[in-house]
Amino acid sequence: MSAGGIQGLPGEFELISRYFAPLSKGFPGAFGLRDDAAVIRPASGRDLVVKTDAIVGGVHFLSDDPPDLVARKALRVNLSDLAAKGAVPRAYMLDLMLPRDIQEAWVAAFARGLAEDQAEFGIHLIGGDTDSTPGPISIAIMAFGEVDIGRMIRRDGARAGDKIYVTGTIGDAALGLAALKAKLPGLNPASAQFLIGRYRLPSPPVRLGPRLVGLATASIDISDGLIADLRHVCEASAVAADIRSDHVPLSAPARSILAEDPGALRTVLSGGDDYQILFTAGPAAGGKITDLALELGVSITAIGEVTSWSGQRDQRITVLDAKGHPLMLGSEGWTHF
Repeated sequence: MSAGGIQGLPGEFELISRYFAPLSKGFPGAFGLRDDAAVIRPASGRDLVVKTDAIVGGVHFLSDDPPDLVARKALRVNLSDLAAKGAVPRAYMLDLMLPRDIQEAWVAAFARGLAEDQAEFGIHLIGGDTDSTPGPISIAIMAFGEVDIGRMIRRDGARAGDKIYVTGTIGDAALGLAALKAKLPGLNPASAQFLIGRYRLPSPPVRLGPRLVGLATASIDISDGLIADLRHVCEASAVAADIRSDHVPLSAPARSILAEDPGALRTVLSGGDDYQILFTAGPAAGGKITDLALELGVSITAIGEVTSWSGQRDQRITVLDAKGHPLMLGSEGWTHF
């Protein structure tokens, strides 16, 4: 792991030694971050699953967000992808681009956040890079996980008749961002803080992911928005889907917002940043999924069904209201460009 010179921070090797090398302890192939590369040896009979994702200041987090939460969010958005693939997390690499006026206290808090999540999820830093940038803080993580050979859960396995499930609650992060931007003026302070917390620190169901191997026919993490990510699955699987808006699991603050403003459903279904898992499974798997949810203490909710795609429908995803009537929501979700 190397570091470019940044005013106000210690030198390259001191920065690494002080804040990042301790995060590599316990992973022999990281060599204490004293080399230019790392070695990962998958366990016998296992595939290595690799994912990289980045978050950028002003886009995925705000400039005054606590640095420890920024670090944990950066890691968790990648752990979310590994979970959706059925992989157990093992290691990650970090590319950290910092403005020249960044203070050492920010880096110290950032490293503390990483250490906290490493302890929770059993993952280690094994390398990366730091450099300066004239733009906002940018953080890219490449995460590595393991799954039995040939057993990674892909997007393209959904079939007509499968049930569609989501974990956790949907829309909290998007509503939290709206609260941060003062777009929900009537929201009570407790609800606002809950939703803001969900935006700043997602809680992907990391333990659940590997247990979905053999149950889920297709899976994806919800990052761009529920509808957009379901569409990704449908396109890869050459199917369509119907979902019931009244079955989508909501937190109490989200329900209160929708009660006041039913139009906020668009934000809930397309806002993004949930970092929960959306997966499909055959009808016969329902009992096992219920048992798994109880065993792990994870909320799993059936929200719809995979349908056939003839190529003639105007859209792959149909959102139905409580009476089974189609809803028109406009935007399907976040796009990067």
